[in-house]
Amino acid sequence: MKGTFDFTVETLGECKLPSPIQLSTTFGDYVANYVRDDDYIRYTVDVYSEDDAKHSEDEFKKNLIQKAGPREKIYFNPKHVNAGICTCGGLCPGLNDVIRAVVRCLWNRYGVRRIRGIRFGFKGLLPDHGFEPIDLNPDLVDDIHKSGGSILGTSRGGGNRVEEIADAVEALNLNMLFIVGGDGTQRGALDVANELEKRGLKISVIGIPKTIDNDLIFIQRSFGFDTAVQKATEAVSAAHMEAHSHINGIGLIKLMGRESGFIAAATAMASHEANFCLIPEVPFDLEGENGFLRELERRLEERQHAVVIVAEGAGQDLAEAVEGTDASGNKKLSDIGVFLKDKITEYFKEKGIHINLKYIDPSYQIRSACANPSDSIYCERLGNNAVHAAMAGKTKIVIGLVHDKYVHLPIKLVTHHRNKVSPESSMWRDTIDATGQPVLMINDKEAFVKKMAEMQKTKPW
Repeated sequence: MKGTFDFTVETLGECKLPSPIQLSTTFGDYVANYVRDDDYIRYTVDVYSEDDAKHSEDEFKKNLIQKAGPREKIYFNPKHVNAGICTCGGLCPGLNDVIRAVVRCLWNRYGVRRIRGIRFGFKGLLPDHGFEPIDLNPDLVDDIHKSGGSILGTSRGGGNRVEEIADAVEALNLNMLFIVGGDGTQRGALDVANELEKRGLKISVIGIPKTIDNDLIFIQRSFGFDTAVQKATEAVSAAHMEAHSHINGIGLIKLMGRESGFIAAATAMASHEANFCLIPEVPFDLEGENGFLRELERRLEERQHAVVIVAEGAGQDLAEAVEGTDASGNKKLSDIGVFLKDKITEYFKEKGIHINLKYIDPSYQIRSACANPSDSIYCERLGNNAVHAAMAGKTKIVIGLVHDKYVHLPIKLVTHHRNKVSPESSMWRDTIDATGQPVLMINDKEAFVKKMAEMQKTKPW
């Protein structure tokens, strides 16, 4: 995403205390180094010839992102730290890995002895739910990464009760709070941090971004995404085997992706067995000579089997709308998987063409899985860097990965809007190459392109 952004990180005050972590300030001594507050990476790495004329040096400086890591001087005295951690929203591979990393870094690296696990998300901070926090230590969390889910439990909603959550944080005498969750959770975290600041409380609020859909902007990859693609690929392989073994077999797999089709697109490329990938960012017609159903028919004529991946948010303009929102404030979606299953069945029945359709929805099986090694490593490093940030008095930030570097990102930036697959990106181009599907399954392409161009004008960035 091109543009100029302010990545300034807020802090609670000057760091005056020496860190208990013994690292180095020089290079070449074979000792790991501290990270300085003036250690940055540049957000914009793409270079265009016209940039020199369009942007001043001051504008380029705004696109500097502060590196994460242990500081030589810290803000909090570890003996006085009372830390809390909660997991919010839906399940995601790696939650226990993050909890484990935060607890072990606080305890083993900084000597913190008061670590509270807030149960069932923000609701664990609301008195009417009656969930008491639990004390965490390395012995308790040592093996939790071997299990899926979250040992603290999780829930959706509650983040809008800002004053009550701030009351609970104050009553627990916390001075740092680690909040694991997606964009809705992090918006709630920012509101809580602002309320605590308004009360004059020096409490660090650090977000660890968790969204299996990989839809937080600026962040290269959210934890759990790699595992989700791995597990989804297994489902596609099973669907392909079923489809290939029957006359006009069709495997239909619905994957996560409310507004962003990253999991569906990555799974299509990773599996090498999908013939269609339908995502929210690329509309398609169902009927007509260039519509999806006719293209599916052509595929069966040529190869006698087909595999279709559909993201849960795709084709919502085709299905009957569902009113209301869920506990997280997300708009409720029609079940596009069942809708497509019924439409495909009706279409070929009317044509008198025999098909054998198998429908698979592995969503909750994927969400509850253990993190794979790649995600487990990522969670370990996210948790460690979150602790380093909190101990240095950083607040209102999330820890993210940008250009393969761990960085501090202001919550207000990463929650501005959701990251989406660009239909004109190399990722989508490669997805089309992997599936062999048409670039657009639209009957009136000229009207469609004109409509999308008008919609682009209303985008905030």
